[in-house]
Amino acid sequence: MTLRIGQFTDTFLPVVDGVGRVALAYSETLCKMGHQVTVVTPMYDTGYRGGYPFELVDFAARNVPGMKQYKTGEAPWDPHYRRRMRMIPLDIAHAHSPFTAGSEALRLAVLRKIPLVATFHSKYYDDFLKITKSEALAKAGVKFVVDFYNRCDEVWAVGANTADVLHEYGYEGDIQVMPNGVSLREPNPKALEEVNRRWGLKKEPLLLFVGQMNWKKNILTVLEACAVLNAQGKKFHLILAGQGPDIREIERKISDLGLRERSHLAGHITDMDLLDGLYSRASLFCFPSLYDAAPMVVREAAVMGTPSVMVRGSTAAEIIRDGENGFLCENDPMDLARVIDLALGDREKLQLVGQKAQETIPVPWDGIMEKAVERYTRLIALGKEGKLTRKYLRVI
Repeated sequence: MTLRIGQFTDTFLPVVDGVGRVALAYSETLCKMGHQVTVVTPMYDTGYRGGYPFELVDFAARNVPGMKQYKTGEAPWDPHYRRRMRMIPLDIAHAHSPFTAGSEALRLAVLRKIPLVATFHSKYYDDFLKITKSEALAKAGVKFVVDFYNRCDEVWAVGANTADVLHEYGYEGDIQVMPNGVSLREPNPKALEEVNRRWGLKKEPLLLFVGQMNWKKNILTVLEACAVLNAQGKKFHLILAGQGPDIREIERKISDLGLRERSHLAGHITDMDLLDGLYSRASLFCFPSLYDAAPMVVREAAVMGTPSVMVRGSTAAEIIRDGENGFLCENDPMDLARVIDLALGDREKLQLVGQKAQETIPVPWDGIMEKAVERYTRLIALGKEGKLTRKYLRVI
């Protein structure tokens, strides 16, 4: 049976953060399986966007204060968007955010009497606290998030630890764990050559970070650990790839720590071959984030056979078995430096751990989407039989 699925996300191309990339992978894989997908998102780019296998319907948007790489808007106030959506039938709505896109998914679910699924991806409290600098406002923001998930017919989380976070926020319902997948692929040898040429890399080990240039990603711990290694006379290069609000401060910190000769800010990389070349060239993927839930970048590094070093006990490190398919450290620059030094000092073990990461961490999107379609189909059937609780109808 062909399903007509709406994917609602507040981040999408050309922004390629984790949630946007998950929504893109869902949409592309579902289309490949023969389903009809409509992506609803704030408008990021008014240029030519042909070639997608799905329908992209965006609504007028503006920059988010303090987070200029993101957009927000009110879909119901955009008449062009509403005219387009009236022509598109949907069997189910899937929200990847509780904010503007999620609100629109909720509105359409009520209007059309279709099931609403929502995935919990992020530690929103941390974002609210950084933006508002107020614990009271951050807690109010979390209450808004929980209220949204309470209105959904089914809630998914990208990992068991991530589900625990939503429960800690106050959500009391059941949560289905729907992990993130990854596209399996081989590195392009020419891209690897380009990586070495572009950043002047020789034979020294490469430490890599890919993600938002945002202090919430615990980038300071990476920089301070590298400063420790540098002071010990260790040879390495560090590349940080991405864009974000703290990039200028990060650049200044690199200089303050005396790492300018060993570090490169690669900027936002949209060429996946080049990014795969970086993953493949890296000796270690350094990702000590305490914020992320199920980072795509760790899975992509593993596809290229590169192991990650992550913080013990963090939600992001749920898939890591220390010394087997990756490495764990304490949330401390000295301990991260110690773990990096030990890993780089045993090349044979490092290679074996990378191979194990490649074998155990990446899960193809096709398999994930088969499970997702089973859940979608079940909810659609329950809706047609009048067996959904439709909690959201009682709270709007």
